Amino acid sequence: MHFAPDTEDTLEFTVALANTVAGATRSGSDELSRPAQLTALLTAHRYSGRFDRDENELVAVRHARARLRGIWMLDRDTAVNEVNAMLAESRAMPFLVRHDDFDWHLHATSPEAPLEERIMAEVALALVDVIRTDEYERLRACAADDCEGLLADLSRNGSKRFCSVRCGNRMNMIAFRERRG
Repeated sequence: MHFAPDTEDTLEFTVALANTVAGATRSGSDELSRPAQLTALLTAHRYSGRFDRDENELVAVRHARARLRGIWMLDRDTAVNEVNAMLAESRAMPFLVRHDDFDWHLHATSPEAPLEERIMAEVALALVDVIRTDEYERLRACAADDCEGLLADLSRNGSKRFCSVRCGNRMNMIAFRERRG
């Protein structure tokens, strides 16, 4: 399944944000504990608009991260209620915009809105596409036993099971060792 490019970008950003929690990181620690780490994440994903780069913004985004991780694990019908709430809370008013080297894509709030509000609105719009196309099962937890990572399976056949190559290799090695006895 292929979504619009901005939907895929938002899903990839959401996974990256969600996977900054301690149980999903290579370091084993929370990788969103300082404003500089948030700035690096936003820069890597080419996020635009207002950034306060302070502790209050970091706390708000960490709150959004927790909420998004919860939504990821809901079934499709239950997720609809959360997505509708996110749209309402952020007062989303989708509009098309072109900036930097991005072609036409959706934004849902003013570029001056608080970062948490913009994240929640844009993720809600991406989830609308996923729900409407009946592809919600592509949003899932990593199949590795010891990982709390999330993934958005954007592969053609929808068979992705692990949040990273590292998790896939680790689980394949464990299975190999178990077969060898």
